[in-house]
Amino acid sequence: MVRLFPILHVLSAVIAIFGLTMLLPLGLAHALEDGAASAYDEAILLTFGAGAVLWVMTREHKGELQTRDGFLLVSLVWTVLPAFATMPLLFAIPGLSFTDAYFETVSGLTTSGATVLTGLDHLPPSLNLWRTQLVWMGGMGVVVLAVAVLPLLGVGGAQVFRAETPGPMKDQKLTPRIAQTAKGLWLVYGIITVACIGAFKWAGMTWLDAVMHGFSTMGLGGFSSHDDSFAWFKSATIDYVTVVFMLVAGINFGTHFLFLRNRSLGVYRRDPEALPYLAVTLGSSVFIALFLLDQAVYEDFGTALRYALFNVVSIATTTGFASTDYALWPIFAPVWMLFLSSFATCSGSTGGGIKMIRAELQLKQAWRELRRIVHPRAFIPVKLGGQLVENNIIFAVLAFMLMYGATLIVATMLLAFTGLDIVSAFSAVIACINNMGPGLGKVGPSSNYQGLTDFQTWVCTATMLLGRLELFTLLVVFTPSFWRQ
Repeated sequence: MVRLFPILHVLSAVIAIFGLTMLLPLGLAHALEDGAASAYDEAILLTFGAGAVLWVMTREHKGELQTRDGFLLVSLVWTVLPAFATMPLLFAIPGLSFTDAYFETVSGLTTSGATVLTGLDHLPPSLNLWRTQLVWMGGMGVVVLAVAVLPLLGVGGAQVFRAETPGPMKDQKLTPRIAQTAKGLWLVYGIITVACIGAFKWAGMTWLDAVMHGFSTMGLGGFSSHDDSFAWFKSATIDYVTVVFMLVAGINFGTHFLFLRNRSLGVYRRDPEALPYLAVTLGSSVFIALFLLDQAVYEDFGTALRYALFNVVSIATTTGFASTDYALWPIFAPVWMLFLSSFATCSGSTGGGIKMIRAELQLKQAWRELRRIVHPRAFIPVKLGGQLVENNIIFAVLAFMLMYGATLIVATMLLAFTGLDIVSAFSAVIACINNMGPGLGKVGPSSNYQGLTDFQTWVCTATMLLGRLELFTLLVVFTPSFWRQ
């Protein structure tokens, strides 16, 4: 049976800490006098106050979290925190509805990068900083961040970390204690983020743009401070710097952690996902560049490669930046990019989709079944990275793919039922479940999700949450057996 009060006690601390994260954009609002300071004052007071009141009400219910407690806490964190995150937007942007504000903050914390806002260039800079900060915090996971401080509250975080960690192999540990693991991952995440910000400044961005786009890039979230995204900069140098860090953020941060600890590039070679991920993403970029050159979209290979590399890597890594309106390319190119977004990134990265490891396991399982037809009595193991993969993991991957496909179909049909054209509906669902952001049609890179109805917006919001929590983490909470003793 799920014990609600210990979960609410931990949630109260997470809410209070989340309120304090608004101090950074508040400081910028005061420094630039952008008119949004009062919005943050109210938002911080309400968020921290709500967390403090809930903490006082549940302080007598501390306890170790069990597996089911962890899943419920993760689900609550990812649905409750966006509601508090809406406050600065609602208080500072006249006429913004709660539906649109919640969509925006869910998009940020799930690192989707889909937006309903226009006129980003004229928004108070602190609001753009808050949006991109949400992406950065969501990138490695707000819950993983909380795991690092849970021991201070007398609550162990192993089950929470297991529920939040993406990918099918959730029980591998980088360090003996789970809190050390969380801290190690955040240290690596922070170091690479600082390097990304420095590289953007070197490439020609202002410090403020460098920080905001550094947050979005490392979170693979795609939020920008400009309506034209990276097309606004008109800089090949900035494009190539962004490509490098998007590729880095698409690799398992556990592998980055091991590299910094062991000082050996061999960890990337031994990672079963890293090399296939780079090969598929970079190979597709060159292929699309040649395709665009053949279709006379660009006059020379250098220009074609620049735009293909940036946009293919952006979509494949589920970042969602755009340096041109790739929806105007021959339809094969953007459709191939949407396909890549479904599986290219590595588990343990800040990317979305089913992850490369699941795609590899599906291919190996399919090959095994083909061989079994010829040799029905043979023992044919499935191996990944030189290790035997147990059948229960393969069955879990197949079940995940079944739910992934079912979610795609149901969400697409719901949007189509409301009158949205099928291209826009299907691409919006693909973009949301993969936490990628822009789709095609009415939600393409030259537009956004502002034109959707409230119902359509809520469908996309739910799809983003399902995608970020990899379906089962959220869906299991709605099963009757979850709540039984």
